[in-house]
Amino acid sequence: MKKLDFNTGWTFRRLDDSGDGVPVRLPHDAMFTEKRSLRSKGRHNIGWFESHDYEYRKYFTPPEGFSSLLLEFEGVYRNAQVFVNGSAAASRPYGYTNFYVDITPYLRSGGENEIRVIARNADQPNSRWYSGSGIYRPVWLYAGAEQHILPNGLKIRTLSADPPRIGIRVETARPGTVSVRILDGNGTAVAETACESGRERELDIPGGRLWSPEEPNLYTCAASIGSDEARETFGIRHLAWSAREGLTINGKRVILKGACIHHDNGLLGACAFPEAEERKIRLLREVGYNAIRSAHNPCSKAMLDACDRLGMLVMDEYTDMWYIHKNAFDYASSMRQWWRQDLADMVDKDYNHPSVILYSTGNEVAETGQKQGIALTGQMTEYLHGLDAGRPVTCGINIFFNFLYSCGFGVYSDEKARKEAQKNPNKRKKAVGSEFYNTLAGLLGDKTMKLGATLPMCDRKTRDAYANMDVAGYNYGILRYRHDLKKYPDRLILGSETFCRDAYRFLELAKQAPRLIGDFVWAGMDYMGEAGIGSWEYGDYAPMETEDPGWLTAGSGRLNILGFGGGEAAYTAVALEKETGPRLAVRPVYQTGKHTPSAWKMTDAMESWSWPGCEGRTAAVEVYARAAAVELLLNGKSVGRKTLKDTCNVTFRIPYAPGELTAVAYDAGGNRLGSSGFRSAGPETVLTVSPEAPAVKPDGLAFVRLRYTDEAGIPKPMEKHTLKIRVENGTLMGFGNACPYNPEGYRSDTAKTYYGEAMAVLRGGETGSVTVTVTDEQREYRICIPIEEGEKC
Repeated sequence: MKKLDFNTGWTFRRLDDSGDGVPVRLPHDAMFTEKRSLRSKGRHNIGWFESHDYEYRKYFTPPEGFSSLLLEFEGVYRNAQVFVNGSAAASRPYGYTNFYVDITPYLRSGGENEIRVIARNADQPNSRWYSGSGIYRPVWLYAGAEQHILPNGLKIRTLSADPPRIGIRVETARPGTVSVRILDGNGTAVAETACESGRERELDIPGGRLWSPEEPNLYTCAASIGSDEARETFGIRHLAWSAREGLTINGKRVILKGACIHHDNGLLGACAFPEAEERKIRLLREVGYNAIRSAHNPCSKAMLDACDRLGMLVMDEYTDMWYIHKNAFDYASSMRQWWRQDLADMVDKDYNHPSVILYSTGNEVAETGQKQGIALTGQMTEYLHGLDAGRPVTCGINIFFNFLYSCGFGVYSDEKARKEAQKNPNKRKKAVGSEFYNTLAGLLGDKTMKLGATLPMCDRKTRDAYANMDVAGYNYGILRYRHDLKKYPDRLILGSETFCRDAYRFLELAKQAPRLIGDFVWAGMDYMGEAGIGSWEYGDYAPMETEDPGWLTAGSGRLNILGFGGGEAAYTAVALEKETGPRLAVRPVYQTGKHTPSAWKMTDAMESWSWPGCEGRTAAVEVYARAAAVELLLNGKSVGRKTLKDTCNVTFRIPYAPGELTAVAYDAGGNRLGSSGFRSAGPETVLTVSPEAPAVKPDGLAFVRLRYTDEAGIPKPMEKHTLKIRVENGTLMGFGNACPYNPEGYRSDTAKTYYGEAMAVLRGGETGSVTVTVTDEQREYRICIPIEEGEKC
């Protein structure tokens, strides 16, 4: 079927508002346009946004010459209803899966037709993180002749990596013979065949180049029947898993060095723009991650495309709850009825993507400790095997929480929810489910949670569910690994959710134990919602009180909400062997008060030695290296030397003095392995305005970093300013800083800096260049970003 863009020409309004609404372009996040206040029923979990029910409307004239028209909605949050010319055409309760609507029977010929979509999100609380609202992912119109290839009807799987051989199956509207060509990255045909619809055809790819994280080679399968053609990108990638070899790709063992991520794109809200999805994957790849977990819902098609291109492995996850509620209005009410259809749609979306190597059926679902939940675990695993036998199935179980839940802690009930709803909105609500566990971890720290998972009852409350999946997903269970690897000799173990500080310990153990296949840190990148749960903030940027609607993001990412890293990103790069180091980072020297606590934060150190006015104060300098020893030098003089044993990070405490700070790494024989460091910034201060790419595509997105530095570009994190931005020949899409406490949000043309920096996201015009003008209290700064010639985004 012919795929047509259906994202322009829409109007949007609150469902209870009068009038025709305002023009919008999809994807569009309705919640992102709302106020943040104590009236938010979703509270800190959704970043204090208020939420409503919304209506989207579009009028269009159907293209001529086609007998079948379908709409694909990649994501509507939530309880979507689709009407065509006033008739109910489809509904879908889950807010994170794509779905198709056959609009052919409802269309009128010879004129305009109305598409009306209702997205309901007023029934709060329904999410533990920022969900967004409305049609936040793209919409497509599929047009087909009487004989056509069905949507998701072209499927390719790898039968052999050596020699390269694939299986091709094509589903068509009517039986027929399909012509198939395989094209390489240059568009050159490397193999051809024909197959009967509905029957798999095997095809050798002579000299085929395999897909792997190191070499993500891609091909295109072009299938045609009559006048219709379908194209799918795929990779030749053979995946296997066993107790003997662990997880292998093309016969080679792979250790998953993963990061959990939520679906929002920070300054852009929940909108799934392809450039933003790819940027997120690129930045995580640069830190050292080779895998992502789409916590806790199926990821977008744009993200899968980016992962295919960049060699990022994917664990695609279904949902955060099964039949037990974590919030009063969450998906638990619909899950039993819809899980088969939801999983089928997720598999259809993922099937041809070589990056997808794991399915997860859920996250911290306490049902896995109950008899019916254990049975459901097996049913979902078996169902996924029937849809796709080429990928293993897991489920992220919070081991300690399963035990606590069985004791009655953190249990949801409608009566509890009713009482909580009647409370004063300024009072903290009692947490249940995963939020209860997260609150406990914040109070008691990560060690308590990990030790709790070692209790014998935790094993009893998880072992039967683990037996009903291919890979056992351990949330915060690293202290169980050695014991369980010995006790369960056939069990494959995955750290489905872990703390940052455990990355080094995990990798060293995984090298010795093939059945320990990977680790996914919480979280790879900061996200909106669960506001303040992972933040370390001080009084100059945030209040200690977390029940304040100024809190916006979690603060628990190794990359902040803008995508920039600090000490935790440097530690991760060394711990996961992206590099050997040394790297170093310094905790803010001028901060002397208490910070907001978090188990999900390892350090607030940043890569800077520019702390004017702090001379003589104690500076905590963290050094990360895979070495036997490290030495710290200040202005060429040694200020300390430490050995590293069973770790890759050490901390020095020295008096701050401006100049040059250097870390030197040594091997066991005292030989110098390498060094790194940084200088203090000079006295002059300028705002450096730097687009991440030299040009922007027509109608595409540009990400612009704004950072106070000296004239040499050395950052000055103590600079605090208010910035105002103006964009010409383009549109400002988002503007803000990385502080988890952010009353201003991201939709204004004014933003404060956070440790000396902020970021803007803009959409370019059609031709020419985009002019960006930024002013602070004293100066004006201007740059021009050229717009590339060529096809629009």
